[in-house]
Amino acid sequence: MKRKVVIIEDNIPLGEGFSEIINQTPNFKVVGNYNNCEEAIKNLVYDKPDICLMDIELPGISGVEGTKQIKKLLPKINIIMVTVYENSKIVFDALCAGATGYLTKNVSPSEIVDALNEVESGGAPMSIKIAKMVVGSFQKAPSKIELSKREKEVLILLAEGNSYDVIADKLYISKNTIKFHLKNIYIKLQVNSNIEAVQKANKENLL
Repeated sequence: MKRKVVIIEDNIPLGEGFSEIINQTPNFKVVGNYNNCEEAIKNLVYDKPDICLMDIELPGISGVEGTKQIKKLLPKINIIMVTVYENSKIVFDALCAGATGYLTKNVSPSEIVDALNEVESGGAPMSIKIAKMVVGSFQKAPSKIELSKREKEVLILLAEGNSYDVIADKLYISKNTIKFHLKNIYIKLQVNSNIEAVQKANKENLL
């Protein structure tokens, strides 16, 4: 079964050219060709596309905003941006909004087909520069350090200058249990001593 493609392009001859190329392939067919996002979004429920070729610079709703809205309605759709400038910030914004990749408007027929096949196989057609921007923006930030209630109690008593024996008496736990908690604290704070643990915990406002 052919995969359904919707084209949103305000340059009508270009949109018709894309449509002709896609309809000649064995795997894809164009089910809608629109010159604005508003009309395309209204017809999504009828078109039910698998892929959307989206112009970035459109009258009315922009390609970036259109991408956001379409992804909300059809989360699984692959949206390929079509643009004149391959390294513009707006391309990056569109990818962050949920687009899968992008093509430049001077793309060859074979490159259009290759891009469609690539997104269908789980790929993302884009330049190395744009790919680096996207990866960099989504790199996971360091997770916030969280100490358990008991770990905080142990550290606070250590910070007050108490010995292991005193801490054990106050918390009604054994010295081995204290050492167990400290081992976990060292791992979480990435430190190697009680002093470093207390200093870092204070610095991170964990106590």
